Amino acid sequence: MIDDILQYNRQFVADKGYEPFITDKYPARKLAVLTCMDTRLTELLPKALGLRNGDAKIIKNAGGLVLSETDSAIRSLLVGIYELGVQEVMVVHHSTCGACHMSYDAFRPHMLEHGISEATLAEWEAKGVAGWLEGFHDTEASVRKTVAAIVNHPLVPKDVVVRGFIIDSVTGALTEIK
Repeated sequence: MIDDILQYNRQFVADKGYEPFITDKYPARKLAVLTCMDTRLTELLPKALGLRNGDAKIIKNAGGLVLSETDSAIRSLLVGIYELGVQEVMVVHHSTCGACHMSYDAFRPHMLEHGISEATLAEWEAKGVAGWLEGFHDTEASVRKTVAAIVNHPLVPKDVVVRGFIIDSVTGALTEIK
């Protein structure tokens, strides 16, 4: 698969397919979007939000979550705010998210099948891997929790607007979560 992608890429560059996407590193709308890595959102989310290349910083992870004060989502948001001029943040979770049903107990047998040893799993269990790989069960509550984690982060300025939404994974309809 990767070799096919590399072949496509060579042709893309040769055909100057990149020209419509040329922009700079600053988000034109001064917006960051924290969302899920779900493949259904790859094209749907920007189209449903009316975003074009260069309009926003889109930060993706499993579930669109902030798990700790020092995780990569917060790091990316802080870079966006302090280095790239982000003034507003949209937290966008989605309907029928797989993270709603994620659990370490479900991952553990798959890890063993893929050759991760019991000893390694025991080490990681002692480090709290079960909580780290746990999903959520209420999407609205998860949006509220993620928004609160950003708003209440000691390094996020109080003048940054942070709002939460759920996008329908099929239609792209947005519902704001207050």
